[in-house]
Amino acid sequence: MKTTATQTASAADLGRLADRALFIRLETLRLTRIAGAGHYSGTFSAAELLAALYYHQLRIDPARPDWPDRDRFVLSKGHAAIGLYPVLADLGYFDPADLDSYTRLGSPFGDHPDMRKIAGIDFSSGSLGHGLSVGLGMALGGRIQRRDFRVYVMVGDGELAEGQIWEAAMAASHFGLGSLVCIVDRNQLCIDGPTEEVMSVEPLDERFAAFGWEVQRIDGHDLAAILGAFAQLGPPGPGRPQVIIADTVKGKGVSRMELDVNWHVGNLGPDDYEAVRAELIAGAAR
Repeated sequence: MKTTATQTASAADLGRLADRALFIRLETLRLTRIAGAGHYSGTFSAAELLAALYYHQLRIDPARPDWPDRDRFVLSKGHAAIGLYPVLADLGYFDPADLDSYTRLGSPFGDHPDMRKIAGIDFSSGSLGHGLSVGLGMALGGRIQRRDFRVYVMVGDGELAEGQIWEAAMAASHFGLGSLVCIVDRNQLCIDGPTEEVMSVEPLDERFAAFGWEVQRIDGHDLAAILGAFAQLGPPGPGRPQVIIADTVKGKGVSRMELDVNWHVGNLGPDDYEAVRAELIAGAAR
């Protein structure tokens, strides 16, 4: 199966992507229940972005996870892997039943992804702040190999306090890496509190522009806006690197979690689990 962004999104396309975003949130709930704790809120903020990437935008082939011309995806905010694993299973990279072992002893599926163990994972994350540098290297490698794939890197707004992010931003502009696309999940919170109190990143669009990037800023929960931003990307190859700043809500879809720093990592009791699941389903139906 290959996905591409060449099609114009219809209402049916948007409906399918909204369904997949709900699927990501519900699977995050389920897998967290298996593990006994998990990163709900930072995954919920990225659900629409992940759905749009994997079911519309990325040039990928699950039957050939090592296809040299595939687009690469680097999940720099690796704690959101709990929402990525179900997508990869759904697309056919591995058996969805494998996820029932999530975080159990001997399982390949940990809190952060391991590219050595899981088909479809291009980057083994851990400490935050590394992903944009890795994506930069992948894009440079593609140039050397004369391949036209894109490299998409999703970063959290909290990790923008890392100096390595801005070193990579400067280098990407210097090398003219038009095939590098950074997606900022601007969900307003990090583990220590509101990002603007911990380490201000605004005006984020002006900062990336000052580093020589093409900048778009969108509502990261609006699927039409996400697809529109993808459609506006310049061609891969020499050019300015491209950033999509996606304004999102950490914990989106669950009232008790939205913009509540206490839900960066957490667990729901049995009754709360069912209530949150029902809230997500009801919200998606509206």
